[in-house]
Amino acid sequence: MAAYTTIDDPTAFFQIELYTGTGSSNARTFDSDTNLDLSSGGVVWIKSRSDTEYHRLYDTVRGVHKEIYTNASLAEGTNTNSLTAFGSDGFTVGSETGVNANTETHVAWCWKESATAGFDIVSYTGNSTNRTISHNLSAVPKMMIVRNLQGGYNWIVYHVGNGATKYMYLDTDASVYTGSGYFNDTAPTSSVFTVGTDAQVNTTSATIMAYVFADVQGFSKFGTYKGNANADGPFVYTGFRPARIMLKDTQDASTWMIMDNKRSGYNPTNNRLYANTQGSEESAVDRFDILSNGFKIRTSDADTNCSSCNFIYAAFAEAPFVNSNGVPCNAR
Repeated sequence: MAAYTTIDDPTAFFQIELYTGTGSSNARTFDSDTNLDLSSGGVVWIKSRSDTEYHRLYDTVRGVHKEIYTNASLAEGTNTNSLTAFGSDGFTVGSETGVNANTETHVAWCWKESATAGFDIVSYTGNSTNRTISHNLSAVPKMMIVRNLQGGYNWIVYHVGNGATKYMYLDTDASVYTGSGYFNDTAPTSSVFTVGTDAQVNTTSATIMAYVFADVQGFSKFGTYKGNANADGPFVYTGFRPARIMLKDTQDASTWMIMDNKRSGYNPTNNRLYANTQGSEESAVDRFDILSNGFKIRTSDADTNCSSCNFIYAAFAEAPFVNSNGVPCNAR
């Protein structure tokens, strides 16, 4: 069997940490045998599972204590009791309830910044003119999440499934929009992406963050599927056993659903959170199965499988379908 990936161990670049809050300083160490070094560059995205707290996102470019909220258009906040350290194999949180409320359950999705794994954190200053921004992927981005750190601005999403003439808001349930002011109707390249003149992506003098992702065979995939409104729903091939999947119907008002391999821990994967709301974790029967080479929809519910609806998704691996030695992985 031919080798399918050069990333045999995805946990070196992406891990999920489940933990119960303590209400005081709480150092978290990942449970994988492989270290995920966030101190040299990375992102930690934390959500309380058991309470209606905001999603909080931290990165090493802005530094500890600096948080932005995927479900809100609030300005960047500074909170010395939030994330207090990016570690060589984990992270530390303080007493802030949104990341460490005593006895509450939390999930942290963590990415290492790495061209090998197709992830770059880009910061730029807006100038209100059409322009290109450099990135370090040496590959064409398939998904970009852009956030003006000032208040009152939405999270802007580029996804290859929509193309550069369209954009979506991560912090709302709105369907896809068309407009040239966001990405100037220009697809990204292996060295740059383009922004237009809209204030949400290019306000003069504003600091703007872009989280830029490329497909990496056997590790990450950004694609589309079409719903059939049947409990025997579509199978979506990713080329790996997914650890985390975020998806959204582009045609209708619907949530940005996040599923992963740890919060349920078995198939069907039912526990869900929504990037655009502060709601606590929900569970529904037979959402979908995580398989050795993709995922299979197991519901007719409209939020994951409405009839003829177009869905976009972003998936990250737990294990490649076939490693560099030609050894296949199993379904869980």
